[in-house]
Amino acid sequence: MTPQYRALLQILANKWSAPIIAELEKGPKRFGELRHNLLGVNPKVLVQTLRRLEEFGLVERKIYPTVPLHVEYSLTELGHRSTEPLRAVLAWAENYVDRCRPSTASSASLRVPAGRQPARPCPCRARTRAPS
Repeated sequence: MTPQYRALLQILANKWSAPIIAELEKGPKRFGELRHNLLGVNPKVLVQTLRRLEEFGLVERKIYPTVPLHVEYSLTELGHRSTEPLRAVLAWAENYVDRCRPSTASSASLRVPAGRQPARPCPCRARTRAPS
């Protein structure tokens, strides 16, 4: 496995890359829109992930010379091509989420931060669980 191959897999496996790509698949977005739609993302992490996706040619950043400055992020052709395999992984995860048993420590990091509510109900919360 070449270093370039590993680096590309690493960026695609990043916690926020798939959600960012999924948001940008809907159309160009400003930074604030992405931050609002991606619950729980830290602004610093969002900037870092967008920069990495841009470095790999998956995301394009367009700056409009207005006051205030207007910056939009969108998927490149390569970014659009990455959505198909990412959708397949997301579909697999959706089909097998009930079989996964994350440890208490790792599931704590998946909680929505205090003061922020999910934009849409999480499908896994709607399921009823058998008593332990």
